[in-house]
Amino acid sequence: MKFKVFMAVLMLIVLVFASGASFAEKQALPEVTADGLHRVAGTRLALVYAEPGADLSQYQRINMADAYVAFKKNWKRDQNRSSSNRVTPKQMESIKSDVAELFRTVITETLEKGGYQLVNELGEDVLIVRPAIINLDVRAPENRSATNVQTFSESAGEMTLYVELYDSVTGDLIAKALDPQADRERGYMQWQNRVTNRAAARRIMQTWADIMKTGLDEAKKVNGQ
Repeated sequence: MKFKVFMAVLMLIVLVFASGASFAEKQALPEVTADGLHRVAGTRLALVYAEPGADLSQYQRINMADAYVAFKKNWKRDQNRSSSNRVTPKQMESIKSDVAELFRTVITETLEKGGYQLVNELGEDVLIVRPAIINLDVRAPENRSATNVQTFSESAGEMTLYVELYDSVTGDLIAKALDPQADRERGYMQWQNRVTNRAAARRIMQTWADIMKTGLDEAKKVNGQ
């Protein structure tokens, strides 16, 4: 998939999901997308579209791109209005890099434990995965350059996964999915720092990794492998 097209899709999703309404109220979601994918009901992800009759059972290896990461709209502005712990552009880039790295780590660990191999090459048994973490909202980012500053919140924040799956030989788009997830609201204020933020992100990412592995496993069972 061309990078410009990928970015255009992401920007559309950011605009659709930035208003704060519930998922069901966002729009009348089409049953069939412009690229011919059909909406799949009853999945563990909020929204899934797939090619009719798509068969994932042939894929034993995964070629996964680095996750594109984008903050929630106006995140920096809102953070700097409400906290003395001001966020800098450098800190934002560091957070995005950490999120992308952690996502790759969690997905890799889960799939490799399940018998799948992550590779750089293409092939008939290779599935291309293009992930993005969007609407990233870190409620209390830690600024290690600030002294004696502690930030408290009821939740570490939220993020949304957008992912596209491609056949690595034909380049055909097989499926795409969208799933917003949030750290639990505790009902009380808790000190948030880099460690607690990372732990919350890992919990969310582990959910996505487990769903991906389960989907690949189930595809094999359906096709008798």
